[in-house]
Amino acid sequence: MRRAKDGDPKALAALCERHAPAVERLARHFLHDPEDARDAAQEALAKLCVRIKQFRGEARFSTWLHRLVVNTCRDVAERRRARPWEPLDDELRAAPDADPARAAGLSELRAELCSSLAGIAPDQARVVVLKDALGFSFDEISAASGMPVGTAKCYAHRGRARLRARLESLERSVA
Repeated sequence: MRRAKDGDPKALAALCERHAPAVERLARHFLHDPEDARDAAQEALAKLCVRIKQFRGEARFSTWLHRLVVNTCRDVAERRRARPWEPLDDELRAAPDADPARAAGLSELRAELCSSLAGIAPDQARVVVLKDALGFSFDEISAASGMPVGTAKCYAHRGRARLRARLESLERSVA
């Protein structure tokens, strides 16, 4: 934990891997919808990566992480309540015999996106993921990372532009 807090990426990855099952179980306990629980668990682990330096050691790490997960679950539940939704009609749901070509295309797109994210500046990639994938506000990103809101907005703008350029470059090379 100390090495992760000091900025060792391998230690941080090991810490996330070690605690991921417990984070997922806790999220499932608080959020009964499996999709919401998975989202909350992923968001909590992302917050762990961003906020690890905020851990002061006054309590056990597991206690700090538990509170982080509980708060994240609360946030996810609030966002769910704030966004009205209706279930999909049966004909719109993915059927077991769904188009394999479409599934393969989506898988390729995910791989390209991950590769492209890895190719931009880490701070920009982190802000893009927190903002666009996890739905954090710029204020939340600022608080979690310690960077000013304006910097977070700048990183989001630059990160999206670089990501767009990398994806367009991949598209041209495939065509």
